[in-house]
Amino acid sequence: MVYELEDENGDVVSLEFLGLVLQDGHRYAFFFEVTEDEPALSSGDVVLLEATAVDEEEQPVEFAYVDDEDVAAAAFGAFKVAAKDLYDFE
Repeated sequence: MVYELEDENGDVVSLEFLGLVLQDGHRYAFFFEVTEDEPALSSGDVVLLEATAVDEEEQPVEFAYVDDEDVAAAAFGAFKVAAKDLYDFE
């Protein structure tokens, strides 16, 4: 699934949703930026965003960048464990 989100500069960015983990009471969503050169289902750098608001069905509707490197590393570690059968992290 590809989402179109607006970044902090007001630019629209296309992000392919890879998965979500719950850690320490926070929801961390993992995405792959989709471009003309790197379409959905390709590989590359992962974008980590924290879900900061959810709708009535508990689905994320607002996101924020994760600036804390320790939090990002812990969340990505949890994601790698949860998604080990879906993605090759090598």
